[in-house]
Amino acid sequence: MQSCPLRTSVIGSYPFPGWLELASQQLDRFGPDDLTELQDDAVICALHDQLEAGLDVVTDGEQTRLDFNLSFYGFIAGIDLESAPPRRFGPPAHDQRGKHRVIAPLAAPRGLGAVEEFKRLQRLAAAVSGAGRVTLKASVPGPYTLSGRLVPNPDLGYPDRWALTEALLPIVRAELEALVAAGCREVSVDEPSMSCYAHRESPRRFVDIFNRTVETVAGRVRVCTHLCFGNYKARAVGPRQLAPMFPAFLDFKCDELHVEMASREFAEIELLAPIARRCDAAVGIVDVKSYYVETPEDIARRVKRCLEFAPAERLVFAPDCGLSQTARWAARRKLANLVAGVKQVRRERGLPNA
Repeated sequence: MQSCPLRTSVIGSYPFPGWLELASQQLDRFGPDDLTELQDDAVICALHDQLEAGLDVVTDGEQTRLDFNLSFYGFIAGIDLESAPPRRFGPPAHDQRGKHRVIAPLAAPRGLGAVEEFKRLQRLAAAVSGAGRVTLKASVPGPYTLSGRLVPNPDLGYPDRWALTEALLPIVRAELEALVAAGCREVSVDEPSMSCYAHRESPRRFVDIFNRTVETVAGRVRVCTHLCFGNYKARAVGPRQLAPMFPAFLDFKCDELHVEMASREFAEIELLAPIARRCDAAVGIVDVKSYYVETPEDIARRVKRCLEFAPAERLVFAPDCGLSQTARWAARRKLANLVAGVKQVRRERGLPNA
């Protein structure tokens, strides 16, 4: 399934450059060509940092997913984007993110924007020396996770989150099909809400939703999925235990299943064994919630622990989650050391470096 043993990858997001943070607060001052330049430059920065680290798999860093009409919700018709957070002050948490009211049947006539993002990444990577050796990955939120910020509307046939999920499922599936048609060979369908709420919902129901989402692209593209316990402002939202998800989640139709490990001190590491018997096990090996920068030696020790439970050809190493909530200086150092530590183990075991 892999291009190399002990593959190194990322989840999707990467921190914005400081200038992009500033620009995103005053986008109305930019013209269309200015915005195109801004987007290209931001993706070039994210791509440069990932290539410099030496990763085997890179993304566009989700640099154009700003909280305005370039976000996924901005592409969905039938919702009111004028939502206000229920709590504005106090410690940061998920309840400071507003929810969008559903005011009409849900649709995405222009898609969800991921295809345009991937084409931009393809174009920019083609002009960068060294990018030809890496795999370009696109990431899309799954329908259950995407439904989490929508307010149900029984009058429109959406009485609960499950109904909203079912309405979003064909929209996400169509986006995956369009990504494959655009030449994407690796896609991450991220469903962190499933891992956050597996303790109180039916894991089997989650499996059914995921599998129906990817059914038309499975076998045509490398399907990855990312499971974590929440990372908005580096805060978790669910019990940080993998046990409620398994063995049900072993039935996901995916080629790579990522689990958060580093921030949990590698608790439940033994679950890598059953995962690796079904698909590639992607391990969160650096903690995106901590500003301790793992050394290459730390990484090498962790890789060797993982090798006690899964073979090298089934292991992928990545951060615990996306890096958007981590300062760029730390993200760069964590990725560089991640790759250095993995390469150290490859050399020691006579494995090829990509």
